[in-house]
Amino acid sequence: MPPKKKARVSKTSAKSGKIDDIERTSSAGRKRKAAAPVEKTGEGSQSAGSAIFTCWLMKSEPESRFENGIDVKFGIEDLKALPDQTGCWDGVRNYQARNFMRQMKEGQQAFFYHSNCKEPGIAGIMRIVKEAYVDHTQFDKKDVHYDASSKPDNPKWSMVDVQFQRMMKRFLPLSELKKYHLQHGANGGPLKDMALFTRARLSVQPLTAEEFDFILSLEDKEPL
Repeated sequence: MPPKKKARVSKTSAKSGKIDDIERTSSAGRKRKAAAPVEKTGEGSQSAGSAIFTCWLMKSEPESRFENGIDVKFGIEDLKALPDQTGCWDGVRNYQARNFMRQMKEGQQAFFYHSNCKEPGIAGIMRIVKEAYVDHTQFDKKDVHYDASSKPDNPKWSMVDVQFQRMMKRFLPLSELKKYHLQHGANGGPLKDMALFTRARLSVQPLTAEEFDFILSLEDKEPL
């Protein structure tokens, strides 16, 4: 997507709400956002058990933080404010996160996760509206995510377009999700292997349908 036709969305990642240096993301338009780190693993969106993932969790920073003089803040309200409530998820500079985005299909859903903030957690739901294509910010020397090692004839980085769907009926904080993760790890349950806890530094994370549906069901329940 040409940068001037749609505002670029930025992402963040965090481990328990903290941002790392490995992966950073930017938002276009008038704001830039930071993305966070992710651990490196193989290509594709498959788990160790070769399960194909069709749901996702993507992290972004909802609070102001300046990087090279640019505010990288980008929360779900910023996505809502974009034209058509749509933006590109640019600035991912971690191979595993990039590989997961390359596996995303149009129409799939992703949780918008607020990271590196006072209360990290899941704020809402968005939809993948354009599958992976070249992230133009890697070639922009003025962009905080410029990568001098990436060449136009062999680009390293990709992005997808996302569209806001809705806010969660209630914000699902990391602290609550962690309680379920610990319970399910001890007694069995859908969140026992959730990437948010087993691969916490990953800013673009895969979810099984079971994980996604269970998390979605929590918005209708009282906080744990």
